[in-house]
Amino acid sequence: MKAVVFAYHNMGVVGIRKLVEAGFEIPLVFTHTDSAAEHIWFGSVADLCRELAITCVTPETPNTPSWIERIGELEPAIIFSFYYRTMLPKEILALPPLGAYNLHGSYLPAYRGRCPVNWVIIKGETHTGVTLHQMVEQPDAGPIVAQEKVAIASNDTALTLFNKLVRTAGTMLEDVLPKMKAGAISKTPQDLTRGSYYGGRKPEDGCIVWQRSAVEIGNLIRGVTRPYPGAFCFLDGEKLTIWSALVQEDTTFPTGQITVCDERVFVGTDKGSIQLTDVEIGGRVLTGNDLPGFFKQHGGDYLQ
Repeated sequence: MKAVVFAYHNMGVVGIRKLVEAGFEIPLVFTHTDSAAEHIWFGSVADLCRELAITCVTPETPNTPSWIERIGELEPAIIFSFYYRTMLPKEILALPPLGAYNLHGSYLPAYRGRCPVNWVIIKGETHTGVTLHQMVEQPDAGPIVAQEKVAIASNDTALTLFNKLVRTAGTMLEDVLPKMKAGAISKTPQDLTRGSYYGGRKPEDGCIVWQRSAVEIGNLIRGVTRPYPGAFCFLDGEKLTIWSALVQEDTTFPTGQITVCDERVFVGTDKGSIQLTDVEIGGRVLTGNDLPGFFKQHGGDYLQ
């Protein structure tokens, strides 16, 4: 069976590998050119295509008459999108007789939209998942073909959770792709009234509001820590990025105030406090004994 693929990131890599393992013919892959402004910590679809001798293109957008015509000339039976960042128009979705399908990193209909792996941690969820669904014009709204739940541990970060999702997606695709190749594609409509939708995130969205609870702030820190831009605040006008911290729900200090106690560094919140364990300021990363050594001079100061 012939499949045209739109793919990027680690999910794109695993999706293409599983298609090849399932015996799909891939005449063309669309991917993105890596941005110099973005920290590239993930796998390369372009490199994988070179390894597998698959034709790979990186247009600014595939949504042009010439690319739509090119896809049509290939006569794909099916289209897949694995973490491709551009919405595909109805003209492309209508080309394959078996439909077009997208792999989304949440348990739909919850967390439709952008950045689901970050949002589920920021919102304090205890589970998420991966979903393969048919694409329609509305984002992440088409009927579900397959999905698997993934538990979120209390110490998961966006990266550790994303790695879980990639592994689960690989297992799910191993199961469902042979069925799809045989033409057996079950579809369950989504009830969008029971779901949620979230937009993209920008680095400035990581700004910490100390008037929130320690749990909420801890979730934000876990949700945007490395390799993402990080949660941050300001100390004497200088940006302080908090890469990791422990939530102390029963330890109370004034909101936003730095307290050094028993060689540990705490910051008060609206409810409870957080204990700093990994921070960065002025290009210097502070962990372990470096933390109280640095913050003793700021005891009683307030983070903004």
